[in-house]
Amino acid sequence: MTQDPKRSGILTGGTWCADHNKLVDRWPGEEDLVIILEEEIRGGGSACNLAIDIKRLSSELDVSTIGILGDDSDGHLLKQQAEAEGLNVTQLVNLDGKRTTFTDAFTAQDTGRRTHLFHPGVSDLLSPDHFDFSESTAKIFHLGLPGLHATLDSPWQDDPNGWVTVLKMAQAGGMKTNLELCSLPAERLQALIIPCLQHLDYLIVNEFEIAAVAGRPIGHDQDSDVEACLSNAQTVLDQGAMELVIVHFPTGAVAISRNGEQHVVPSVDMPAQRIAGTNGAGDAFASGALYGLHEDWPLADTIRLAHASAAASMQHIGTTDALTDWQECLKLAKELGWRKLH
Repeated sequence: MTQDPKRSGILTGGTWCADHNKLVDRWPGEEDLVIILEEEIRGGGSACNLAIDIKRLSSELDVSTIGILGDDSDGHLLKQQAEAEGLNVTQLVNLDGKRTTFTDAFTAQDTGRRTHLFHPGVSDLLSPDHFDFSESTAKIFHLGLPGLHATLDSPWQDDPNGWVTVLKMAQAGGMKTNLELCSLPAERLQALIIPCLQHLDYLIVNEFEIAAVAGRPIGHDQDSDVEACLSNAQTVLDQGAMELVIVHFPTGAVAISRNGEQHVVPSVDMPAQRIAGTNGAGDAFASGALYGLHEDWPLADTIRLAHASAAASMQHIGTTDALTDWQECLKLAKELGWRKLH
């Protein structure tokens, strides 16, 4: 797709969720007890996190969002936060009498791993009818999260699911598209995502998600395998119409483009004592990547900014609180250095 060079800005759509973040000393077994060390309520979900992250990376960039909220304390808090961050919230609406989507998000201090308990709320009502691209001049549209929205997860008119419908609408409106995934059983993820691949320009995911979509699922207790990530990325690229697939994992990231460009880039060497939480680090990575793509940076530099954004994000338990402008993120990465990939 040849894009209008006058297009600028990023539009996010999909999940707006209230994250009830809790830092615990360790993850419990059943009938066990752990200590909550910190807690707070922040905006979460793919549309929320990435919109705020992008705006913090570049305050001058136009960032808008599409989503639905409940008419409750969580919903009003999220709307206020979006407005305070400088987002265009014309299409972020509160539904009367409905419960905002929320997640109890636990981060275990001893491992840094996170666990989410999710209540769908209004997310189940989000449909292609809520998306209007007619007035948008955004360059990139970021959408998520398949599997957490009952209506969008279901067939819509002649399309296999509503995600396909929305992505087709966005591309017809002149935007490049990216889809964010979440951890679902491999068969469920494949069923939802494979039909979307023909309507994506970018796919930025983690090692577990790319393995599931490629049909080679791995467990969360397995170490990252760079060669497997490259192979899975190539498999998925071949299945779709994307111009670029990026796969991130704790120690690095790989990228494969349609034109044959390939990169393996290590992540920031983040000391354990500097990590307050990893909730939102994936969104921060994607925000850095999409900012670099928006600005037409070289691919390797784009991935380095993505890693730097993720590192900055991990300095706070919240999903977006620690992110700063892109120059500061790169300064942090330079200060800490880069990991060694074997």
